[in-house]
Amino acid sequence: MEIYLDNSATTKPYKEVVDKMVYALTEEYGNPSSVHRKGVIVEKDIKNVRKEIAKFLGAKEKEVFFTSGGTESNNAVIRGIAYANKRSGKHLITTKIEHPSVLNTFKDLESEGYNVTYLDVNDKGVIDFEDFQKALREDTILVSIMHVNNEVGSIQPVDKIGKYLSKLKRKVYFHVDGVQSFGKIDFKPSRYNIDLLSVSAHKIHGPKGIGFLYVKENTKIKPILTGGGQESAFRSGTENVPGILGLGEAVRITMTGIKENIEKIKNLKELLLKEIKDNIDDIKVNSSEDGVCHILNVSFLGIKGEILLHYLEEENIYVSTGSACSSKKKGSHVLLSMGISNKEIEGAIRFSLSSMNNEEEIIKAVKVIKEKVEELRNIINKR
Repeated sequence: MEIYLDNSATTKPYKEVVDKMVYALTEEYGNPSSVHRKGVIVEKDIKNVRKEIAKFLGAKEKEVFFTSGGTESNNAVIRGIAYANKRSGKHLITTKIEHPSVLNTFKDLESEGYNVTYLDVNDKGVIDFEDFQKALREDTILVSIMHVNNEVGSIQPVDKIGKYLSKLKRKVYFHVDGVQSFGKIDFKPSRYNIDLLSVSAHKIHGPKGIGFLYVKENTKIKPILTGGGQESAFRSGTENVPGILGLGEAVRITMTGIKENIEKIKNLKELLLKEIKDNIDDIKVNSSEDGVCHILNVSFLGIKGEILLHYLEEENIYVSTGSACSSKKKGSHVLLSMGISNKEIEGAIRFSLSSMNNEEEIIKAVKVIKEKVEELRNIINKR
């Protein structure tokens, strides 16, 4: 039995997604910019996907742009807003636990003369709202904060932040990295007063290399990709038609059953936590109880998480030690920012679930984890 518990890194595509992509690759393979019938049909397919996504977002079709995924979306927003609004100010706000595609982009902008405030988080991985308020300045032009942290599942108060920013006399754009929250939290960007939202398809059982960006109408943003004028000249380049159609199918399935999926995943996470607590000693739970439904971060004290990961993969159980984009680097900037000790970080494992998991898998996984943890601790104690 294969037990896949690394859904925050990527998810298995729905069968319907694969079928739709094969259709696009073998039947409707025309270039949407072509004026003949084959191009027009594909252009219509793309328009229908955009319309469907806009409906689920409670947005307008022209506010949805297709990108290559979360990293491009985050870069496009941060750089695009910074460059388009630099006359209004060069101060930007984010947090210390953002995804590398956000943190490294801000570091680049600092080298270009922009000033960035990196907000601290508490031991639950959540910012202090008062710290955010104090960080705002007359020259602040952008606030970029992830909705759900990809390592521990902490949820930031984006609704509260959006509401506060909307009442300011000056315009401060609000960008939310929704890669880990879309499909896991039922929300609409307009209700949270979000100006820009990044989403990646492969986190919701869609294909890799495709995503979308919500950009509120009348947002002043500079394109970072220029060329043939695709995506209303915001993101030039021939459209990834198979990816877009696969994304559309993933969004449709995910959002149609979102409430049921959230409840199922939440129950699986609670079962996983209970089984771990009941069967394994000397652990530290790094995820808070009020975190997102699908992420659980646990430290198994006295062992190295990376070694445990490889022991588990030998049994066809797949987990991670943190973000896939930075898992090969030592340490976790997220756990360090939460005040977790190096020894606890060393033994940290991230479990991330999806609606494709079931109770049998959870119980089986914990049984194996218990065996492997005991085996590793015995080896260490004999040294």
